Amino acid sequence: MDKIAATIKGVILTPLKIIEREPGNIMHGMKEGDPGYEGFGEAYFTFVNYKAIKGWKKHKHMTLNLVVPLGIVKFVIFDDRHNSPTNGQFFETILSRQQYQRLTVSPGLWTAFQGMDKNENMVLNIGSIHHDPTETEDLQLDNPRLQYGNWI
Repeated sequence: MDKIAATIKGVILTPLKIIEREPGNIMHGMKEGDPGYEGFGEAYFTFVNYKAIKGWKKHKHMTLNLVVPLGIVKFVIFDDRHNSPTNGQFFETILSRQQYQRLTVSPGLWTAFQGMDKNENMVLNIGSIHHDPTETEDLQLDNPRLQYGNWI
């Protein structure tokens, strides 16, 4: 499976397969050995309403592997890691069934996402570790550290 490095160090976009079958399609998510696989802790689904924004969140230890099997979701990643060659840069991408890819986000990067479909928008996260609220940091969307204004 090919991977596409994003413009921020530690962010990978990996094209995924949809296998069309008469009784129903199969949509790949992730398997051991794929780009971005750093172990398995948990998988969960989260929904985001149309125009709603979830974020900013930064994980200290968890690698995120984000897939959108339903709807359209815009993801924005920000790098404020001091020793990173991409410090101060934003990366944005849109995932959907039509742009079926996995977005891998390394620990230490800020992540936010917005629902762009008027129907349901569902995100699958295949996390490298179990959810632990003590390993995350949250900021309000209007925090001056993260000046991003291209939401719909």
